Amino acid sequence: MEVLYPRCAGLDVHNDVVLGCMRYASTPVQQQQVRGFRTTASGMLDLPEWLDSYSCTHVAMETTGDG
Repeated sequence: MEVLYPRCAGLDVHNDVVLGCMRYASTPVQQQQVRGFRTTASGMLDLPEWLDSYSCTHVAMETTGDG
């Protein structure tokens, strides 16, 4: 399978937490890291720092809940 985005993340947005899954191809094998971020100001500031630490280029997100 061809890798289209070698450093990308998916975010699942909830009321109290945003779950992030970072996937990256640093070797022929895909690796991933999963982390949760509180929806507080400090938690939301940690999220882009985490994505930047992996040189993330693309993010997809899904909201969960009523709406």
